[in-house]
Amino acid sequence: MSKTASGASLPDSLRFAFGTLTVLPVRVTRWDREAARGGMLCAPLVGLVAGAGAALAGVALLAMGSGPLLAAVATAAVPAALTRGLHLDGLADTADGLGSGKPAEDALRIMKQSDIGPFGVITLLFVLLAQVAALAQAYEVSWGRGVLTAVVSAAAARLALTLAARATVPAARPEGLGAAVAGSVPTRGALLVAAAVTCLAAGAGALVGTYDVVRAAAAVGLALLAAELLLRHCVRRFGGVTGDVFGGLAETAATTALVVLSLG
Repeated sequence: MSKTASGASLPDSLRFAFGTLTVLPVRVTRWDREAARGGMLCAPLVGLVAGAGAALAGVALLAMGSGPLLAAVATAAVPAALTRGLHLDGLADTADGLGSGKPAEDALRIMKQSDIGPFGVITLLFVLLAQVAALAQAYEVSWGRGVLTAVVSAAAARLALTLAARATVPAARPEGLGAAVAGSVPTRGALLVAAAVTCLAAGAGALVGTYDVVRAAAAVGLALLAAELLLRHCVRRFGGVTGDVFGGLAETAATTALVVLSLG
C-alpha cells in the first residue's frame, strides 16, 4: 500500500485529514503521530474539495440568475458548513484570547469558554464581510475569477494548517486537536507542499487569464505570510498552538487570499 512521507498509508492520511478538518462522514482509522503527519500534509486537498464545493454553489446560483452578492454568500457559506463553523469559532476564540490581554494561562481559559466575547464577535463580523465582499467582486469580473478565488483561497487556508503543524511549532496545551497535530510535520515536507500548492494555484490562474497566474501565486504567498504572522504572535502569547489557533490561521489565510484575488 502506498505511503506518505510520514509513514502512514495514504488512505489513513486522507481519512485523518477529511475526518478532522470536515464534517464529511469519514471514519478516522488511525489517531497517532504518523497519521497526523500525513493528514496535515494532505490538508490542502481538503481545501481543494471545500473550495470546489463552494465554487459549485456560487456558479449554480449565477446560472439560475442570481447576482454576484448572493453567489458570494453561498460560496462563503459552504466551507463554513463543511467544518460546522469550527474554523470561524476558532478565529473568534483566538481573537478573544489575544484581545483579553491576559497571561497565557488565563487567555487559554478564556478561549475554552463556550461563549464568544466582544473581540470574537467583531472579528467574525469583519472577516465574513471581507470574505463575501471579495467573492462578490470576483464574481462580478467573471464566473471563472469567482471559481479561482473560491478554490485557491480554500486551499491556501488549509495549507496554512500544514505549515502551522511543522516541527518547530509547539502545542500550547497537552490535549486536544492542536496537541495531536502540533509539531507533527517535518519543516521540509511542509515547504514542499507549500511550493506545490503555489505552483498549482498559478497554473489554475493561467486558465483564467495571464495576470491571474501572478495573482493566484501572490494570493497564496500573502495568505501564508498573514497566517505566519498570526501564528508567531499566538506562540508568543499562548506558548504554542491550539485547535482554536489552527482555526484562526485558516480563516486569516482564506480572507487574505480572497482579498488579493479580488483585486485588479
